[in-house]
Amino acid sequence: MNVVLREDVEKLGKRGETVKVADGYGRNYLIPKKLAYPATPGNQKVIEHEKRAKDLRDARVRQDHEKVAAVISGFSFTVPMKVGENDMLFGSVTSQGIADLLAAKGFEIDKRRIELHEPIKTLGTHSVPVRLHKDVTAQVSIEVVKEE
Repeated sequence: MNVVLREDVEKLGKRGETVKVADGYGRNYLIPKKLAYPATPGNQKVIEHEKRAKDLRDARVRQDHEKVAAVISGFSFTVPMKVGENDMLFGSVTSQGIADLLAAKGFEIDKRRIELHEPIKTLGTHSVPVRLHKDVTAQVSIEVVKEE
């Protein structure tokens, strides 16, 4: 069975591609979940129309995220933390803490968008990536200092 994909399907293809799949997979999974249409000339035109509309929406969303990224990239935060012997922090700066700092500036960013692989546990300046869109990433500067 040939189908035209409406969405990207992992290990199968990208949106708009015509792929050959098993009859049962197409009939029982892809078509009912609205991931694909049967490959007919009419459905291919519908897919092209949906693809153009989605690309326009994605472009608008990306532009909005790029504007926000330009503003966020200019931010530099200073975080005072309690420090013990050998300048070891009591606690750490987490993605939730960074999301709270951004929220105080008026930007509601989900903590899962902050790509902090492990919490910050050292003094100094750290650059933290914030992924706003699949193609747009902003860098926020976090300076961890001793609390007086």
